Amino acid sequence: MSTDQQPRANSGVFRTKSVEQSIRDTEEPEHALKKSLSAWDLTVFGVGVIIGTGIFVLTGKVAKENAGPATALAFVAAGIVCALAALCYAEFASTVPVAGSAYTFAYASIGELPAWIIGWDLVLEFALGTAVVAVGWSGYVRSLMDNIDWHLPNALQGPDVVGGTFDILAFLLVLVLTVVLVLGMKLSARITAVVVAIKVTVVMIVIIAGLFFIVGDNYDPFIPPAVTPEGGGSNWDSPLVQLLFGYEPTNFGVMGIFTAASVVFFAFIGFDVVATAAEETKLPQRDMPRGILGSLFICTVLYVAVALVVTGMQHYTELSVSAPLADAFKAAGHPFYAGVISFGAAVGLTTVCLILLLGQTRVFFAMSRDGLLPRFFSVTHPRFKTPYRPTILLGVIIAIVAGFTSINELATLVNIGTLFAFVMVAVGVMVLRKTRPDLHRAFRTPWVPVLPCLSIAASFWLMLNLPGETWFRFAVWMVIGIVVYFLYGRGHSRLGREGREATY
Repeated sequence: MSTDQQPRANSGVFRTKSVEQSIRDTEEPEHALKKSLSAWDLTVFGVGVIIGTGIFVLTGKVAKENAGPATALAFVAAGIVCALAALCYAEFASTVPVAGSAYTFAYASIGELPAWIIGWDLVLEFALGTAVVAVGWSGYVRSLMDNIDWHLPNALQGPDVVGGTFDILAFLLVLVLTVVLVLGMKLSARITAVVVAIKVTVVMIVIIAGLFFIVGDNYDPFIPPAVTPEGGGSNWDSPLVQLLFGYEPTNFGVMGIFTAASVVFFAFIGFDVVATAAEETKLPQRDMPRGILGSLFICTVLYVAVALVVTGMQHYTELSVSAPLADAFKAAGHPFYAGVISFGAAVGLTTVCLILLLGQTRVFFAMSRDGLLPRFFSVTHPRFKTPYRPTILLGVIIAIVAGFTSINELATLVNIGTLFAFVMVAVGVMVLRKTRPDLHRAFRTPWVPVLPCLSIAASFWLMLNLPGETWFRFAVWMVIGIVVYFLYGRGHSRLGREGREATY
């Protein structure tokens, strides 16, 4: 029996798709993606999607409500959780350089149904995430337009504005980015590189300029005394760990750092999107680990620096929750920098939107190529070699959602799905080490199984800190996904069909 014909290959819903078969599928002319990305491109993509509103907004909110100046340590803790997952992603992305990220990795190690569940979850998460970012971008652009006395009609400013119906800016942004993705990954990478350069420059201006306005007394105390949050209770907004065990998260103090980490973790979401581009990378075995780990390291350093600067410029008790960086500069008597920050946020969100849309279309494409979704969507463009059909379909749907939906409704999206994917990827690394020790691994996750187990524990702990309502929505969406799988995916699966044909 050859190594790619494993005994488990066609055993029901947990049948696995061999690594060799996954790679062969990428070589089919009609379903092949163009390889054009380098380690630099991947790092730029990672930085582009990770640095978004989190660095401009979340820093002040968490400092004021959860950890004070120790927010910098919360970013370090969250960065470590992501780094544990990133090491697992790096092994998979270099060993199985196929589009689809966690979906593809799970298919090669755990089985078809778990892979479907992850893919189903990621498609929704990336779609709604793209819409959220587009609506947020629209708000920043309208604010900048107001500064130069340009005003859109109320009806075209979106549901968040009194009298608003349709957010024309969010709608047009998603459509333009859809066209960019259809035209090719290299063009997307070049546009992203320019925008990321502007965004990182703005962040560096904030850090360097802010250093001159730091007041040492603002760091006292660096770790404020612990307090129990007001409210408590067992409502749906409470963290699941509190609903289950009566545990109440602590604000401030040492434990407050970890409470804050469960919040600022979401500022790191996106590095895993880099793994969705594995199939379009020239040398994935070498460049995927560099892109994933490099982007995560750069963003962690920038986040920690911004947290230290903003809490040094203004005492954490006085920080604004909605626009902490801009308001900190205003408080220091330098409103010019507030405009620079708003410009950086507006420009920066463009790449976040682009790369979330990229990640979503690649997961959808991979599921379609495997037959779990209609194969019609896995045909690449004859000239540009991009998955243009799912890109156009999803781009139009997301544009309409972004145009008509209030950000307050979209903002209910949380990243429980990403943490779930982290858990599954860590499990997959351990399973594939056991079932396929013969595979060449250009990058090996260190300290297996200890490090993957730590990644699982850390991710699950952050999941427990998410509201009970989020878990309920996640469970409902997963149930719908399982129903769709048994009604369509299981019967149309290429792996399943090949198994049935082999028995005759």
